[in-house]
Amino acid sequence: MGQSSPMNGGDGIYSYTKNSTLQRNVARGAMDVIKEVVIDNLDIEKLLSEPSTATFVIADLGCSVGPNTFYAIQTLIDAVVDTTNHRRHSTKLEFQVLFNDQTGNDFNTLFASLPHPRNYFAAAVPGSFYGRLFPSSSIHIAYSSASINWLSKVPEAVQLKGSPAWNSGKIHYAGASDAVVNAYADQFVADMEVFLRARGEEIAPGGMIVMPTPGVAHRGVTHHASVMINFLESILIAMGVLEQELVDSFNIPVVYPCIEDMRRVIEKNGCFEIVKLELGNLKGKDRDGYTDAESVIMHLRAALEGTFGNHFGNQIADQLFLRAMQQKLHFAHILQSFDFVAAHNFFVALKRKSYTFSVS
Repeated sequence: MGQSSPMNGGDGIYSYTKNSTLQRNVARGAMDVIKEVVIDNLDIEKLLSEPSTATFVIADLGCSVGPNTFYAIQTLIDAVVDTTNHRRHSTKLEFQVLFNDQTGNDFNTLFASLPHPRNYFAAAVPGSFYGRLFPSSSIHIAYSSASINWLSKVPEAVQLKGSPAWNSGKIHYAGASDAVVNAYADQFVADMEVFLRARGEEIAPGGMIVMPTPGVAHRGVTHHASVMINFLESILIAMGVLEQELVDSFNIPVVYPCIEDMRRVIEKNGCFEIVKLELGNLKGKDRDGYTDAESVIMHLRAALEGTFGNHFGNQIADQLFLRAMQQKLHFAHILQSFDFVAAHNFFVALKRKSYTFSVS
């Protein structure tokens, strides 16, 4: 069915640890904004109103195996420290960081890579963030980078033969019919409703969610990552060794949501104030990383090999990415022809409202 799998673990040549620079560059581009929104909006007085809350808790939802998560976590901690200093808050803080990802994530590699020394205590919380993970009002900041665009499942309609959204012969919604595009977008909305309902319970009043993630201006707009998936799709079909039914039953559960879908689901939830919701372009040096076809293929392998392997088998997945590397010159032309000036990423910052109520 094409359910998502964790990023490649370990620290080998195809690992996410060795092939996550593109994601890191995009995340780093958001760090100044993250510090700004935390310093300006975190309700530190409310969060630290009780002596028991001298432990400040940060959760990274979709942390993968590092090292990108460590950079983001340190940025958040620095922002909280700056906030307490700026407001002359006397409480001495200790930081607890909860690293969350799927149960199959390589937490061993993650924890073996923890910075030394570090100014926080670390723990793992395995499980899907499309549901409750933490006790009520126990989280002060939740962070999630390029993770909420991974769906909880492939939309059912795209896998039903005879459905208007049946995605025969394709592995993603890019370049597919409007019905397929809408099925993916609707699944994102449904997933985000569950995500925000859970976070509404878990995040303490005055706390925040910060989420840099890939996205687009409107439904149906082609995101640059979709171009890369279509390249892999063309190779998979050209291999000619797979039954059509096996291909038809596979769809990658990744979506690049539009800003209005994001806004509507946040407003419907009602637990959070929108501090910042904006769409930005990739900056020059970040776009430059996408012109190195070989590097991009390695990044795609680190992110998607498990998803392909779970459906088609590891041998087919290996051959897919080997053939992709053999066609890197062709891929380079594809990348060069794409208008990366229009490549977008969301920045979402939400603040938990002080009052509580039942959310839909």
